[in-house]
Formats: sequence, C-alpha cells, structure tokens
Amino acid sequence: MFQIRIHGRGGQGVVTAAELLSVAAFREDRHSQAFPSFGSERTGAPVVAFCRIDNRPIRLREPILAPDALIIQDPTLLHQVDVFGGLQPGGYILINTARTFADLGLDEFAQKFSAAHLARCRPRKSPCATSVARCRTPRCSAALLR
Repeated sequence: MFQIRIHGRGGQGVVTAAELLSVAAFREDRHSQAFPSFGSERTGAPVVAFCRIDNRPIRLREPILAPDALIIQDPTLLHQVDVFGGLQPGGYILINTARTFADLGLDEFAQKFSAAHLARCRPRKSPCATSVARCRTPRCSAALLR
C-alpha cells in the first residue's frame, strides 16, 4: 500500500488534491481512499488530507501516521507543524515552493534522502499537489505506486 499525507492550509486545495489522487488511482484500476483531517474550519487554518493507494481493497480507516510520500502545500508549516513525522525511510517529499532546501532550513534533513525522492514545485496558478493529482498517464501512476 502506498500512503500519502498532504499538509497545507484551508483553501489551498489540500482535500481536493487527495481526492484527485484517489480518483486518478481508481481510474488506473487501483483501490484508493482519500479523507481530510482539520480542526477549525476556516480559510488559512492548517489542514491535513490523506490518500491510500493499493492493488487490494483498503480496510484501514485511520489517519496516516507513517506516509510513503508527503506533499507540503504551504512551506510556512515546515517549522510550525511536524510535517515530516513518521515519514518512511526512502519516502518521497514534494514541497510547493521555489526556495531551495537550504533556504527552507532543511538542507541537513534533505541530505538523508535520495535526490530522486525530493522535489520542489514552483508555485503557479494551480496548487502543486493538485497538478500532481491531475497526472493520468500510466507512467505517473507507476511513479506514485513505486
């Protein structure tokens, strides 16, 4: 099972990104689920969404504590919330920023990961995670399920 945790703030498309990833996996004949977790329901409040993808039915219904991949929509959360908590060794990290890992204060942390498992997405009109979720080619799906 491939588990993805998405961190961001209300209004950034975090829940939508998890749902789109789930639908994209479903369209590739995978089993998937997506669900959010948030406290205060206001724009700008921290939000976490989860997505699971597997080749077999998914019976788990709890939050993802040990993700295989992290998508961080808002880099201001990097030092406010434990976004990296539980990340699996060899996990993937995608941060929605044009800043370097050194600029984010993550240079030493990033050195623990393969360069192929780290990515920064330059902010555009559409949120980074939503752009990833829109990927519908078999190659993209295969990369998510690695």
